[in-house]
Amino acid sequence: MAKEYSPFTPGVPAPLEFFVGRTEEIQKIIARSKKAIALKTLERLFVFGERGIGKSSICKFALPVVERNLKMLGLHVHLGGVDTLEEMVRRIFERLLRESIDKPWYERTRQFLGNHIRQLDIFGVTVEFSASELELARAVGDFVPALKNLLAKLTPEKNGILLILDDFNGLATSERFANWLKSFVDEMATARDPIPLVLVLVGLSERRQQLLTKQPSLDRVFDLIEIKRFSESETREFFQRTLNKVNVTITEEALQLLTRFSGGFPVFMHELGDAVFKVDKDNRIDTDDALDGIMTSAQVIGAKYIEPNVLAAIRSDNYQHILKKIAQRPFEHRFSRKDAVSKLTAAEAKVFDNFLRKMEDLGAIRKDKERGVGSYEFASELYYFFFWLQASAHK
Repeated sequence: MAKEYSPFTPGVPAPLEFFVGRTEEIQKIIARSKKAIALKTLERLFVFGERGIGKSSICKFALPVVERNLKMLGLHVHLGGVDTLEEMVRRIFERLLRESIDKPWYERTRQFLGNHIRQLDIFGVTVEFSASELELARAVGDFVPALKNLLAKLTPEKNGILLILDDFNGLATSERFANWLKSFVDEMATARDPIPLVLVLVGLSERRQQLLTKQPSLDRVFDLIEIKRFSESETREFFQRTLNKVNVTITEEALQLLTRFSGGFPVFMHELGDAVFKVDKDNRIDTDDALDGIMTSAQVIGAKYIEPNVLAAIRSDNYQHILKKIAQRPFEHRFSRKDAVSKLTAAEAKVFDNFLRKMEDLGAIRKDKERGVGSYEFASELYYFFFWLQASAHK
């Protein structure tokens, strides 16, 4: 029977109807939003975790809840490729504009943004915020007054703002951004007429460390929400719920395989689920379907989520064999040189130190300072789990 579409969505935040788990993390965002409204305060959160762990999905789920139940203006702004404050502000105002198009307060939003709105189609559906560099530079300095003015125009429909800045990689190493962020927080906190505002940064833990390097005072500014891998029960629920939505059944053995081989990483769960769904021909996923999908997805995951220079470096047979012997168990991403060498052939042992240096240079493996000399760990659980998945699929 032909299938119309896959319910899995590799590479993008999960649709709300397929969202599972993360209740505690979502409640933290909602609770801080309630506090901001009740006390008219600025609340600051940093949502962090591995690549593909579901950070954006958490925010995507929390935002409509806050908008609907707390009457806040929700702006989820993706900053991929942004490396200046001016472009960041332009994206924020553009998101505001596009989110307001079909809302009762659209005309007030247009008034707020002035004559900087450019219509890109005859129906007015696609618009952008167009301002000169000088005007954007002023907006950076006047961002706090601008937010106050915006909320005043949107009252009574909105009584607060939830601003989510996602994927700010290009700004994380900017000293100007770090200092602006600290000044923004200080100005909001000391204002005589504060407004309810929740500021959420979303990124890798490394991005937070980069910010702290530029502005150490930010260490005490943001409360942290760490997004971890799904539990086994949550992973099972995800596959069952997603497949049930499209009337596809799955055997217990196949479900166990998908649960084990996805490791609780949302990015792997969607890739494996999508591959298995496409392999299946009878709307009943069995062990053979699961194994075929796992083999297919192992290659897809490598191509999409592992840095090309890392993949290029492990093309030699010796390096691949080394990785497969290190990655023996799904979640033990730490290893010692002594134990690793004991599993290698003479030829593999001969190049092992070169392998370690190469992987360190590429940022895939690093010394494990907690365990001392001769101890190593994969820099990302995602990296390690990919190598384990490849080794297991090969077997």
